[in-house]
Amino acid sequence: QVQLVESGGGLVQAGGSLRLSCVASGRTFSGYVMGWFRQAPGKEREFVASINWSSGTTYCSDSVKGRFTITRDNAKNTVYLQMNSLKPEDTAIYYCAGRFDPGWSGTLYTAKEYNYWGQGTQVTVSS
Repeated sequence: QVQLVESGGGLVQAGGSLRLSCVASGRTFSGYVMGWFRQAPGKEREFVASINWSSGTTYCSDSVKGRFTITRDNAKNTVYLQMNSLKPEDTAIYYCAGRFDPGWSGTLYTAKEYNYWGQGTQVTVSS
């Protein structure tokens, strides 16, 4: 049973930083694509970043490129989202997601195409 547990959210002022963590358990995650999504009130769940667990190849949405970085620590089975230069529009619940795709070639999957989800962690950026 795959479990994803996020942490690290909180309240921060605009321009500040946070690092979100997603601890994955239940299996070996080689061959998995891990993603971060976010959902603001009244809006659809939005792709933020993804990483190939095996190769470390990453992708970020244009809205966070240059400010957010996704990484993983194989030894700790953890995926991170380092968020710098935060803006009020980054306020949302942030979710970690996983999808088994050993042949992943960089497709940016939508939220519906991920199989496993964490419970989410709230990020609030004040102006």
